[in-house]
Amino acid sequence: MDTYHDLISQTFDFPSQGFTVENNELQFHDIDLMALIEKHGTPLRLTYLPKISSQIQRAKEWFAQGIKNIDYKGSYSYAYCTKASHFSFVVEEALKNNVHIETSSWFDTSIIRAMHAKGKLTKDTYIICNGFKRTEYRQEISALINDGFVNCMPILDHLGEFDFYHEHVREKCKIGIRVASDEEPRFQFYTSRLGVRYADVIPLYEERIKEDPRFELTMLHYFINTGIKDTSYYWSELSRFVHKYCELRKVCPTLTTIDIGGGLPIQTSIQPEYDYPYMIQEVLRTIQRICREQGVPEPDIFTEFGIFTVGESGAILYSILDEKLQNDKELWYMIDGSFITNLPDTWALNQRFIMLAVNGWEKNYRRTQLGGLTCDSQDYYNAEKHIYQVFLPERKEADKKPLYVGFFHTGAYQESLSGYGGIKHCLIPAPKHIILDRAEDGTLTDRVFADEQKPETMMKILGYQA
Repeated sequence: MDTYHDLISQTFDFPSQGFTVENNELQFHDIDLMALIEKHGTPLRLTYLPKISSQIQRAKEWFAQGIKNIDYKGSYSYAYCTKASHFSFVVEEALKNNVHIETSSWFDTSIIRAMHAKGKLTKDTYIICNGFKRTEYRQEISALINDGFVNCMPILDHLGEFDFYHEHVREKCKIGIRVASDEEPRFQFYTSRLGVRYADVIPLYEERIKEDPRFELTMLHYFINTGIKDTSYYWSELSRFVHKYCELRKVCPTLTTIDIGGGLPIQTSIQPEYDYPYMIQEVLRTIQRICREQGVPEPDIFTEFGIFTVGESGAILYSILDEKLQNDKELWYMIDGSFITNLPDTWALNQRFIMLAVNGWEKNYRRTQLGGLTCDSQDYYNAEKHIYQVFLPERKEADKKPLYVGFFHTGAYQESLSGYGGIKHCLIPAPKHIILDRAEDGTLTDRVFADEQKPETMMKILGYQA
């Protein structure tokens, strides 16, 4: 029978970017995962900071090359969408790469002030303020503008929002409008609940913004929930949006910039499947073609990549505690964690991540299901993206080491959605979290960001302790 290594090598183009095997143990970006497990135990969440910077630089290079290839006249700027991961180590790593910030909550403004106080961003950094805004959010945006954050830019999400800034903003202010895109055909609603209707964009500018000398409409923004994909839906929505930009640009000479919301996908299988340079160049070509047809200048472009920035930097490692054969063919490997609480997208959205054994690559493989520790029947993982089932090395009672399994490219949203530091389903504790980096000589460094959640913290939250 073939080994687990044979299975992966025959099924995928393996080794692949970021993944190799040495001495029958998996390496992630040349990181010895077994050494980390021996040092820190499992379950173990890790963040590899250099991957964040490399993702940003890759995207910048793709856009630079696309702009050069087709002689696109506008510029490109990269913004990090904080909601993908608000952790300070993520935001600080992103800001090392001369990026801007996109926010979605008034609490984000506290992050902006903290980063400014630490010298990580300046008052010239673009702060693109998105979302449907409560009064507190509008107040914080206004305060940033009045405090000299000259590129703090509220993106109007509905018609009445501008009135607040008209009343409270004292300084000169750039402003944007978000256009409500149509959802993809299979979605439950036809039009996004967020943004201003296409028909209302020009009246909003002409009737409220145009005559106020404090405000300069410079950006038109849209967001596609599916991200940048080579589908007829995506190209149709992008073209519709660019036509609206051209229509607005003809009456608003200060409009210079578009923000293409909805980011690049990350790799969710070890089999590469997305041509990034091609897609980016086609986005640029589409914008250029429509602008030339309409006789307006090609806009500067912002993107706000969240998942793409941080997703591939994350992983979580589990031990297989034991196995259970529940009938003649359903074998379960039970992990020392929970999918519902640690990787909630696998439960809520049926999201697939890259899943690989950490050790045991020389062993025979078998089909199995992975079960989590909660009492919920939905706490399982039983299908990979391309092979629609899970295969892992065999376990034997005589094995000296447990079998370990890793889920990779899990760096975006999972901690936030699972309620980091709070109460989890069945009181499953949050795993230990370590931060990995490289010293100047390339040596791997690791530090503990948070130990595994303790019972005392849960008891306090639940009111059992003062």
